[in-house]
Amino acid sequence: MQTDAQQDLIPETRLHEFTHKDVWNGFTQLVPLSFFVIVFGIAFGVASAQTGLDNISTMLMSALVFAGASQFATLDLWGAEVPLIPMMITVFAINARHLLMGATLYPWLRELSPAKRYGVMLFASDANWAMSMNAFSRKEPGLGLLLGGGIALWSFWIVGTWLGLYFGNAISDPVSLGLDMVMGCFLLSMVGVGPKNLRIVAIWAIAAGSSLLAYWFLPENSHVVVGAIAGGSLGAFWTEKKL
Repeated sequence: MQTDAQQDLIPETRLHEFTHKDVWNGFTQLVPLSFFVIVFGIAFGVASAQTGLDNISTMLMSALVFAGASQFATLDLWGAEVPLIPMMITVFAINARHLLMGATLYPWLRELSPAKRYGVMLFASDANWAMSMNAFSRKEPGLGLLLGGGIALWSFWIVGTWLGLYFGNAISDPVSLGLDMVMGCFLLSMVGVGPKNLRIVAIWAIAAGSSLLAYWFLPENSHVVVGAIAGGSLGAFWTEKKL
């Protein structure tokens, strides 16, 4: 484990580097949160079985898509005749925030080979992205955290889906237990421990305000995209001053 003094000596040009140990540390840091991901995986497995989707397709969806909100939205559109174009638009709208995630990580991702770059981003999710960005803001390498944490979330999501298919009656309504708030509370805590200045506060305020307006007045799930674009656009135009 590096001391704070040693971490301060890590040059900016090496923040993209990560080792197997960094990936393992990222995995272990996200394991506690991943237990809550199991609950949502169970809920998805139950909902999928009730929709009539076969077990193999359900497991493949969780393994290859790895996006809970869009997977649930897909089930809402599933039937004898699948509306392919509306489904594609819905999934893209819900996951459009990943475009901005990639943009914020690009200063470090561009230093990797294409295979490593896209391999890391396959496991990008809200929680490990937030922790990775906090690490970079502290001038610490964050891609090992992004990859390891993503593998933890992905693994537990698959386990939860399997449990939902075979033992799904245990928790069929996670919202009634308030477990749908876990990810939101986690991301809010990431805001609290991150850097604090006028620029950061303004970005989060714009993102939150625009998300609320979109939630109230625009179609379902559009608040995710609107908030991300609004906050990301302000951050792009209001650049951070270099010391």
